Amino acid sequence: MELDEFKQNFNGYGLTSEFIDLKYFQDNHADYSQGFCLLADNKAGLKTWSDNKDFSDRFMPFAQANGTGSTYGIWDDGTKKTLNDFPVIVFGDEGGVHIIAENILQLMQILTFDVEIMIDFENANFYKDEDDYEESKDNPAYKSWLKECFNLDPTIKPKEI
Repeated sequence: MELDEFKQNFNGYGLTSEFIDLKYFQDNHADYSQGFCLLADNKAGLKTWSDNKDFSDRFMPFAQANGTGSTYGIWDDGTKKTLNDFPVIVFGDEGGVHIIAENILQLMQILTFDVEIMIDFENANFYKDEDDYEESKDNPAYKSWLKECFNLDPTIKPKEI
């Protein structure tokens, strides 16, 4: 995916360095957090949630959240902030909509936990079974990159974020 394609996700908002840096990191390290992948989204899937144009203009999908079709997006709350200041929400592929992070930096920190998000109507959870967990190949590089570029430490408690 080219950067110009990725920019189309954000309804004319200028990409911040956090989004650009994450995109370039992913270009070189594709396997850094289970289930997560930045993408170019044409919003076709949103029609299953609502046909309301105001809704589709405010929700900006930008990443796959898990391997079953859930989606992370930025929610434009109408205050004309930068992309970094809008909350990150997740739409579950089988239902459920939840605020996951106050901003993109918090989501980036959550990704250090390296598990697919589990979503239902009531909750969004990050569960790691240490007996059955296999670290993503590029997760150590991701943790180092996040610390070096944004001074963010890995989390062992993503729900607290």
